[in-house]
Amino acid sequence: MDLLEMGLLLLGVLALLLGAGVWIAMSLMACGWVSLLLAGKMTAGQILATTTWGGANSWTLAALPLFIWMGEILFRTKLSEEMFRGLAPWVGWLPGRLMHVNVLGCGIFGSVSGSSAATCATIAKIALPELKKRGYDEEMSLGSLAGAGTLGILIPPSITMVVYAVAAEVSIIQVFLAGFIPGLIVMALYSGYIIWWSLRNPDKTPPDDLKHLTFRERLKESANLIPCTLLILLVFASLIFGWATATECAAWGVVGSLAISIWSRMLTWKSFWDSVMGTVRLTCMIMLILAGASFMAVAMGYTGVPLALAAWVNSLGLSPFMLIAVLTLMYIVLGTALDGISMILLTTSIVLPMIKAAGFDLVWFGIFMVLVIEMAEVSPPVGFNLFVLQAMSGKDSMYVAKASLPFFFLLVAAVAIITVWPWSVMVLPKLAFPG
Repeated sequence: MDLLEMGLLLLGVLALLLGAGVWIAMSLMACGWVSLLLAGKMTAGQILATTTWGGANSWTLAALPLFIWMGEILFRTKLSEEMFRGLAPWVGWLPGRLMHVNVLGCGIFGSVSGSSAATCATIAKIALPELKKRGYDEEMSLGSLAGAGTLGILIPPSITMVVYAVAAEVSIIQVFLAGFIPGLIVMALYSGYIIWWSLRNPDKTPPDDLKHLTFRERLKESANLIPCTLLILLVFASLIFGWATATECAAWGVVGSLAISIWSRMLTWKSFWDSVMGTVRLTCMIMLILAGASFMAVAMGYTGVPLALAAWVNSLGLSPFMLIAVLTLMYIVLGTALDGISMILLTTSIVLPMIKAAGFDLVWFGIFMVLVIEMAEVSPPVGFNLFVLQAMSGKDSMYVAKASLPFFFLLVAAVAIITVWPWSVMVLPKLAFPG
């Protein structure tokens, strides 16, 4: 059997298993097992044992459950409500008014949650009723929330960034730093579109009902942002100034979120236990997928298919920009069927050699991956943010997908921006790590 036939067979096996509803981790392990049998390796059990242990036995991965737990704690408090109250008085002068709170709120909450679905659900929980009560256009409200919710994985700390850094063997801190400016770019694109849409549809934007507030009253409302701001400063100051590693930084984030919850009297035994169990479930899922992907990556290496694929792509003579365009289309297609973490773990072993050969920095490519995963979050049929907003609004997923379509194209624009101007991604990592 030649490499092309072997590759197509393995792709068919994986598609069959995933289409049959088999767990992603189990599908990856089964596909890896078939790969080893085709490669003539009869010690598949030994390889499975060593690679799954090696893939999970990483001190770096200790940051993963801690960041998840931090987000879970904040998710189960009234932090989002306080954030909405703190931001609302300051955006009334902008066209679109309170819809900008969706973008700003998701950006702020994303910087402490690390999860797109958690960010979207938390902000939507308070924003949707408030916007509906004030008469804002429902479609635009849902679209901006679906798009802005993706900031949860772009603005560090991010669970997705941790998974990528481990898979690509790059510095977590550098990937975190690389996400700041692209996160601001995406927020600017979202707010810019809301302004443009509001100017074109002035009848769909209600008047500012908070303009009567005095400057002192606005400052008083903004005091609600202090706990969240302090937590963000605690996490990133420890990270940027070298006071703590990425893992230790996550631990400080957990301590800070617990302290905020206790201080604000929002933490109950029920919410605490729910946050622990939510963390356990999500961490186990990610770790199992990571173990399966590690085994499949090693197994595919024995077959020689990834090297052959990389050689074939290189033989096409694609320019770096054309390679990025092709990969963007590939990930958009994958995003219709897989979640972001699965996309990373399924493809890194094959794609990274191509990226290195094209001269792209692996830290830069991590941010590219996060942006295309953001597209997957708002792409039917498995876009998580669509499911979240469908449940909260009572609308069907296609309605929410249509509402989020402009924000999908804005993410495509963000990919184009960081590709043409890669310094926007790399400036902070290079300042922090000049070597």
